[in-house]
Amino acid sequence: MTSTKTNKSQGVKADRTMPASFYRSQDLYERSRDEIFARSWQFIGDSDTILSDGTNVVPVNILEGCLDEPCILIRGAEPGALSLHSNVCTHRGSVLVEKPCHVETMRCRYHGRRFGLDGCFVSAPGFEQAENFPTEQDNLAKIPMQSWGKFHFASIEPAFTLDELIGDMKERLHFLPLDQFHYAPELSRDYFINANWALYCDNYLEGLHVPYVHPSLATLLDTRAYRTELLPYGNLQVGVASNEADAFELPQSHPDYGQHIAAYYYWLYPNMMFNFYPWGLSINLVIPQAYNQTKVRFLTYVWRPERFGNYSTADINQTELEDEEVVHAVQRGIQSRVYKSGRYSPTWEAGVHQFHRLIAASLGF
Repeated sequence: MTSTKTNKSQGVKADRTMPASFYRSQDLYERSRDEIFARSWQFIGDSDTILSDGTNVVPVNILEGCLDEPCILIRGAEPGALSLHSNVCTHRGSVLVEKPCHVETMRCRYHGRRFGLDGCFVSAPGFEQAENFPTEQDNLAKIPMQSWGKFHFASIEPAFTLDELIGDMKERLHFLPLDQFHYAPELSRDYFINANWALYCDNYLEGLHVPYVHPSLATLLDTRAYRTELLPYGNLQVGVASNEADAFELPQSHPDYGQHIAAYYYWLYPNMMFNFYPWGLSINLVIPQAYNQTKVRFLTYVWRPERFGNYSTADINQTELEDEEVVHAVQRGIQSRVYKSGRYSPTWEAGVHQFHRLIAASLGF
């Protein structure tokens, strides 16, 4: 996949940032749910944690607290065969599956309608006299779902393909054995932030604040070599290690071979971060709860615990708390009647500029 490798993007030298009114608007938040989040890909989990032994049907809620789209993840008879369907009965709209289970057919407890594991209608008591029944509308709607190894993504009405979103990540990190990345619940947690979801993404998408907000992180990274690469629906921030011992062991065929890469920070439009380190992966899911409230879910996957070295999950937690503090300060600041918008740093804020342009395109302004 071709990427635009640059620290500048068209317009970044002259444009102004997103108007402060965007972050304060309940109406734009409501529009964003349908026009941004329902049309984007969302991480729904990994095979190891979603599909426990003995289950073949699992309820999944896409973007809980924002979209709240009820779905069913179904494991087929063939190894690795997975599909995602609506978890809403096509009769009167009741939620169909309420807990993980192993079944041959799915039956609605409201009126007894049954569906097969392919989502298709099987039977419905009381409909013997119904005309032109059943039809395609009586099957459970299939929800687009795709996977990268053990990691699964879904979209209600995708505006772009998953490969357009994660293609560069798959290609650049092909050498990583994802099947050896194990979820660590004891190192994972949720953070709750009283701020607009996009402010959190804005902060993630630039390295200009690192020396001022994250002094410990600044000692691990060579900020002079920090760079951003723009992708079709996201970007990559490449963190170069100050110490070779904190860097990836890259294969000779890798485009970054010979560089001391400490981290690959992938931001995926609109609200996901996949942060790869020599020890494993931290997935950050930015989940809007209201126009001024956000839940950030940190999911930790450990690959090589002996590589934690100078960059541990405790450091990640400290960095998160420092980020929360400045995001809260911005949330307070944008309530100002005087502040309208700012300027982009051409050197450091190409990712923020791209994010704002993608939002504008999604919302049609």
